[in-house]
Amino acid sequence: MVFKLYCLSVMTLVAATYTVALRYTRTISSGDLYFSTTAVCITEVIKLILSLGMLAKETGSPSRLKNAIVEHLFLSPKELLKLSVPSVVYAIQNNMAFVALSNLDAAVYQVTYQLKIPCTALCTVLMLNRSLSRVQWVTIFILCSGVTLVQWKPVEATKVQIDQNPFIGFIAIAVAVICSGFAGVYFEKVLKSSDTSLWVRNIQMYLSGIIVTLIGVYMNDGDKILEKGFFFGYTPWVCFVIFLASVGGLYTSVVVKYTDNIMKGFSAAAAIVLSTVASVILFGLQITITFSSGALLVCVSIYLYGLPKQDTSKFKTPQDIESKQTDERVSH
Repeated sequence: MVFKLYCLSVMTLVAATYTVALRYTRTISSGDLYFSTTAVCITEVIKLILSLGMLAKETGSPSRLKNAIVEHLFLSPKELLKLSVPSVVYAIQNNMAFVALSNLDAAVYQVTYQLKIPCTALCTVLMLNRSLSRVQWVTIFILCSGVTLVQWKPVEATKVQIDQNPFIGFIAIAVAVICSGFAGVYFEKVLKSSDTSLWVRNIQMYLSGIIVTLIGVYMNDGDKILEKGFFFGYTPWVCFVIFLASVGGLYTSVVVKYTDNIMKGFSAAAAIVLSTVASVILFGLQITITFSSGALLVCVSIYLYGLPKQDTSKFKTPQDIESKQTDERVSH
């Protein structure tokens, strides 16, 4: 229980802190605005290095590590191509997060981003042939209703120093949500299609991701980067955001297997609360009744969605009870 609470605390703090810190660097942080495409690229590089370190620990010796890299990277071009699909989608998702948090408050982003739950559920049903319970479908409807309330009358942050466009922010979140749902389910399908190590799969994906993000850097900010430099506008806060995006994602993927859906739901709900409190303090967020109602609906739906499915075979219907009584009378 202590370890689960530790995992819950870390996941919550990482999710809330990353969102708030990223919002801070894009809106009220002093100094020149950095290129978000370079931040995404560096994040992929750090993830690759960390995954190589974890694979080295898993293999146990330099020779085994070398053999694993040669076998799964240099001699498996088809596998690299297969993992390039989620790497492209994740690159789009990560860039959309910067766009969204440049136009929406951190708390609004946290609530709206929970639309990834119905999107992931839909992809799971279509791509993995799984089924959802009736309660889960109802909670998805509740969640969407909550997000609609939050977006109905966008809250305002009084301390933000840049012009914002809530519509662009919502579109960016919508794209990020779709990317998150598809890429997550696709990666799960690839993982379960073979016995290849999780860290090998991560390395394959991050290697493709570095190539994809470098192309994005060149296409979007190539001329500006040649003029100002790759690390233009970087501050300790920007480095902190990159650190959270790199370490947080890998750490969360590891600890999730030690928790259950209920704890993940608590984590998401707690992250929403923390982001809201931080937004009020740091950005002067003005809370409205519609935002509070929508956020509450989202938190409740997250919790209900994570509840385990009930085994209806253990519950007896009135017909079952009557049939049993009849059988008992016949036997007597």
